[in-house]
Amino acid sequence: MSSTKFLYGKDALTSVSALKISNDELKCEIGNEEIKKINTSREIIKNVLESNQMVYGINTGFGALCNTVISNKDSNLLQENLLKSHAVGVGPNVPTEVSKLMLIIKVHSLCMGFSGIRLEVIQRICWHIENNIIPIVPSQGSVGASGDLAPLAHLFLPLIGEGKVLYKGRELETNKVLKKEKKSPFSLKEKEGLALINGTQFISAYTCLALNKFRNCLENANVISAITLESTLSSISPFNKDINNLRPHRGSLIVSNKMRELLDNSQILESHKDCDKVQDPYSIRCIPQVHGASLDAYLYLENILNIELNSVTDNPIVVDKNNIVSGGNFHGQPIAIPIDYNVIAASELGNISDRRIYLLLKGNDVVPELLVNNTGINSGFMILQYTTAALVSENKNLCFPSSADSITTSLGQEDHVSMGSIGAVKLLRVLDNLEKILAIELICSAQAFDFHKPLKSGIKIDKCHDYIRSKINHCKKDKIFTLDINNAIEIIRSKKLVELTF
Repeated sequence: MSSTKFLYGKDALTSVSALKISNDELKCEIGNEEIKKINTSREIIKNVLESNQMVYGINTGFGALCNTVISNKDSNLLQENLLKSHAVGVGPNVPTEVSKLMLIIKVHSLCMGFSGIRLEVIQRICWHIENNIIPIVPSQGSVGASGDLAPLAHLFLPLIGEGKVLYKGRELETNKVLKKEKKSPFSLKEKEGLALINGTQFISAYTCLALNKFRNCLENANVISAITLESTLSSISPFNKDINNLRPHRGSLIVSNKMRELLDNSQILESHKDCDKVQDPYSIRCIPQVHGASLDAYLYLENILNIELNSVTDNPIVVDKNNIVSGGNFHGQPIAIPIDYNVIAASELGNISDRRIYLLLKGNDVVPELLVNNTGINSGFMILQYTTAALVSENKNLCFPSSADSITTSLGQEDHVSMGSIGAVKLLRVLDNLEKILAIELICSAQAFDFHKPLKSGIKIDKCHDYIRSKINHCKKDKIFTLDINNAIEIIRSKKLVELTF
């Protein structure tokens, strides 16, 4: 455990720090200043009730029922009913890591002190985080409108003793776990149920996980494509600093600089510098432009997410004692569109990787066709590209932007929704496919690289190839590739090649 403490509601939360908290690498607490803000906000809610003002979500119904007045004696029951009625999620459960991230992001938002929720409720959520007692949340049911209503309702059912949690590796009813832990369920008070289920924490949690995976894919793609470039006897000329500076998109410059660094002092490149080849295919020649465009998309989403993680996204918002405002901070559109942008960017990174695999299979003067000798009796690596073609096609089909759709809900009160929740789930699925595509390029490029021995690459690529060969053997004849593919995926997920090239 790191000795550094993160202060909920005060320190800036990022996708990186959120993942560190989730992995128990960063200790958290609620600072005294934030406790004062939380308590002040709660007092304002109590004063509203005592003054008999009618304020949305405190003593009215919700959504289409916003004009229905709720008596003070029924206001607590209203909040509990809100959680129960909105827990309508279906489909596979979200990954446990996503559920935990949702809790972390929600606590951070509540600790900013604009939600009117009691401190002890927030502290109970922290107890779930710190003890890894993580609610079970279905993945389908949010339209990213009033935030992620259905998944957040499931996330906080355990506060009132309902729903299920993951407890010491087992999925158990919450009431049984609370008895084991000698904890009592809460009776929610005014505004609390609404504060818990309004917000974009489902979208944001998925995006935290996706960004971490995407960054790793981007960095691995550069390393793997550098091995492919050498193996296909391609030129590094298109990575020339002078021409790249004439079109200075940030991502393109970062990628071209990295490629030059990776291929510095390569004997393989030197061996064919005077050949008569005029140009390489775009999948090699345009690596800076294509990988760079995907990197630019990643950087844009990273910035948007960091704003979102440090925002108040519930409703109504307790601005001050004279100002409780019902607005639209819960709407997922600001992050939904950048998520869709990144679905396309991740898909394209896989698309160009598949084209390089196809190029590798064609062979050249040094590398045999299909990457093995004695073809005919051996199919070699041919069918691996069938798998990447299938994965690339699946990703292309997932590129329709979720945020371009909207279906009216809540009897017309919520007449435009973001569908950002669907985009966020989809982004993670596309990235899972991308890992597999890059893993297959890794296998094929390492195989082709072997035929150039005894020539060497630069120091960094040689280290990477040696590491790959410590996990995956050179293939001389047809074999079952399943284990190799799984090992290659694990190499990518381990971030080992990225570490070796820093």
